[in-house]
Amino acid sequence: METRHCASKEETIRYTTEELRNAFLIESLFENDQLKLTYTHEDRMLIGGAVPVREPLTLIEPDIKTKAFFERREAGIINIGGPGSIKVDGEEYHLDQKDCLYVGLGKNEVVLSSEDQKNPARFYILSALAHQEYPTVKIGINEAAPVHLGDEKNSNKRTIYKYIHAEGVQSSQLMMGMTLLAPNCMWNTMPAHIHDRRSEVYLYFDMEPDTRVFHFMGEPSETRHLVVKNEQSVISPSWSIHSGIGTSNYTFIWAMAGENYTFDDMEQVKMSDLR
Repeated sequence: METRHCASKEETIRYTTEELRNAFLIESLFENDQLKLTYTHEDRMLIGGAVPVREPLTLIEPDIKTKAFFERREAGIINIGGPGSIKVDGEEYHLDQKDCLYVGLGKNEVVLSSEDQKNPARFYILSALAHQEYPTVKIGINEAAPVHLGDEKNSNKRTIYKYIHAEGVQSSQLMMGMTLLAPNCMWNTMPAHIHDRRSEVYLYFDMEPDTRVFHFMGEPSETRHLVVKNEQSVISPSWSIHSGIGTSNYTFIWAMAGENYTFDDMEQVKMSDLR
């Protein structure tokens, strides 16, 4: 497990490209027959990827200093690959592509499996600390209420699917969902915003090998950018904007944790304030 410590907005201003990438970009999450985890001290989230091919993978990480992964945690797991299943304390849940499973506090064993070795599942995992137990729930993408935003004129026509949130699947503090951009639309989360009480993590995917997303971050008056490839993840501190434009359309998973559990609580940033 890799550990990322928090970087302040003051020191980030002075970062080189390599330092910026080392602090905020997770470049490799998905490798066959491996569970890969990154622990960020931003709201103590765990970001992971698992690709079970030959054998199932058990969600376990002894370095978090608890007896079981979910002793003090909850998680949202979204499958971005082929059909798979997740067994939670013996109960099995089938996940097609873009389906989500919420796993609550107190579960003992979580096992991830693929149903086709030639087209394995690719499980994206986002875990946050939990103080209350909620039921394990599967949310298919067809069950998540879509919200349609933007338009082709502004190159930001998109559909937002909210999986784990106050009006949907309940959690202790985790919010999680997915945004799909329409063809010929490349902008996300612009005009930009911040939310001072929550950190956020993006996973960009559904991208061709030769396409990129330019992810914008930093304080509104001191913006920086990261060049992101398919299936790479960005850690966004509470003081940073999180916005991007791609060389083609793409999909991204967003997940938030922190003391504020209101999805719509966003501090909008005026275009005139961006630098």
